[in-house]
Amino acid sequence: MGGCMSTVGDPEQIKRNKEVEKELKETKVKIDHQVKVLLLGSGDSGKSTILKQMRLIHKVPFTGQEVEFYRQLVFNNITQGLRTVLEAMEDFELNVAEENQAFVEMVFEAPDLRDQEPFPMKYLQCLLSLWRDDGVKKAIARSNEAALPEKSAHTIKDIIRSRARTTGITETIFKLRTHDMHMLDVGGQKSERRKWIHCFQDVTSILFLVSLSGYDQCLVEDKDANQMQDAMTIWDSICHSQWFKHTSIILFLNKDDLFSEKVLHSHIKDTFPDYDGPPQDAAAGREYFKKRFMRLSAKANRVNEREIYTHFTNATDTALLKVVMAAVEE
Repeated sequence: MGGCMSTVGDPEQIKRNKEVEKELKETKVKIDHQVKVLLLGSGDSGKSTILKQMRLIHKVPFTGQEVEFYRQLVFNNITQGLRTVLEAMEDFELNVAEENQAFVEMVFEAPDLRDQEPFPMKYLQCLLSLWRDDGVKKAIARSNEAALPEKSAHTIKDIIRSRARTTGITETIFKLRTHDMHMLDVGGQKSERRKWIHCFQDVTSILFLVSLSGYDQCLVEDKDANQMQDAMTIWDSICHSQWFKHTSIILFLNKDDLFSEKVLHSHIKDTFPDYDGPPQDAAAGREYFKKRFMRLSAKANRVNEREIYTHFTNATDTALLKVVMAAVEE
């Protein structure tokens, strides 16, 4: 009856056992030398920009195919951004100057570029004239009312500033001194958040991004919702989540440069009535929003034991981010 069963001294069984033990040890060594960082935040917070900056900092080059994709995306960002502004001008009851009217149709008919196709030169004067148009400038000054694209002074830096909505989950691996960092970027729009749960297992740290400059802006997907309030709601749920009760969280209060400019003409108190700091004071505004987020996490930390670190950042500033990320990686 026992003739069909392996004995203790079965050479084949011993060999298989050793192979399994070896694989388990190799897997453990690999796991011990890697950290998993989850990039979270609401839409338009700068998560994908952080990921692109990390690639520059850790010398993970962009492939030729990626550079071509971003080259086409830059042209699309410019024309699509201008289309969005022109559409918003109707709601704002603003008009383009008569001498620029002919350029409006060109913008709405702007083609998508094909691979290796140069930027169409006929659009140069068209885009320059419209960006300088007084009506367009007035509309951009009211960008918070219609989720208009942020202004930016446009090299590899164009890749950093280019914008494409993140859908699904992307994973990038960075080789650090003592371990590998697996950084996962997931879509921030409301429709994408249900996918986050699939990333929660074995997370070492969460890098949570908030757009400071979004304090007076609506969501792209919901014009009645405030970006900052939405970020606070997500932050509160993350801090209280049982998935992350032992996970360290790094809070990036991002787009600090845009925030510093914006508070000069858009008062925080208009959208956050409990703000009692001086108007046009970026430093006071930073501390106010930092305290708001820290109060939410403090409630959760009465139950969950973990560290929370805060940094004010500008994701498009490679030098600044290099210093901040060096501290984060420690």
